[in-house]
Order: sequence, then C-alpha cells, then structure tokens
Amino acid sequence: MFRRQELVRFQHCDPAGIVFYPRYVEMLNATVEDWFAEVVGTSFAEIHGKRRTAIPVVSLSIDFLQVSRLGEILDFTLAVDRVGKTSANLLIKATLNDDVRLEARLTLVHISLDDYRPRVWPDEMRSAMADLRHLRCEEQQGKPA
Repeated sequence: MFRRQELVRFQHCDPAGIVFYPRYVEMLNATVEDWFAEVVGTSFAEIHGKRRTAIPVVSLSIDFLQVSRLGEILDFTLAVDRVGKTSANLLIKATLNDDVRLEARLTLVHISLDDYRPRVWPDEMRSAMADLRHLRCEEQQGKPA
C-alpha cells in the first residue's frame, strides 16, 4: 500500500477552521501523482509531456467521516482495487492516528492527448499497478506483503 503524509495548512482551511472539502480533492490528486512517480515509475510530467497521454479521474466518490484541522499531519494511503485495459480503480484513505478522516474511490482512465480517447496502459505501468493490487489482496487475507 502506498503511503504519504500531508500537513494541513492554513490554505486548506475554511473560516470554521477545518479543511474545506475541495482541498481534500487536491490532496487526493497529490497522492495519486506521488504514487505514479514513486511506485508506478512514471511521473505526471512524463505522462502528460513526453508520452502525450493523460490519466483523468472519471469517477470520484468521497465519504467525509471526520473533520481535519490546521496543523494536523494526515496519513494518506492508496491501494489499487482493479486494473483494467485502460482504467484503474483506486481506494484512498486519509487518517490521523487511528481516526479515518475520509475514504475515497477513484476511477482513472488512460487517454491520448491527441484525440482524448482511452488507450491501453503501457505494460510497465499496468504491471506496477497490478503488483500493488496483488500486495493489497495478500494484506486483506492476512498474508505478509
């Protein structure tokens, strides 16, 4: 499972002093972007530049379970639920200690920037995503990852 941390900054908060919900979407995107660079092995700069492709979110569902406040450091975890020919389903959680702040489900689609139509994942990207999915399944079954 991929993990990263995010400091809740003043810019993330609304006048009530809690994270303004659209800022969570930015944090989710940062988690996906870091995961692609660190685990999948291809940065957004390469995907959108050299490869002339993109990976837009086509479906997003978020359950906001508890508020987060200025100065907290949230732990974001990303797991792969499914990898298809041109898409992938991800599960992302944000927690503080054992408190789950949000759970999100995203569907990404790999597209060409020439015609904005779906494209098959490159083998190395699909393989890296599938490896993470395999590890997640082992963790759920109680097997060491």
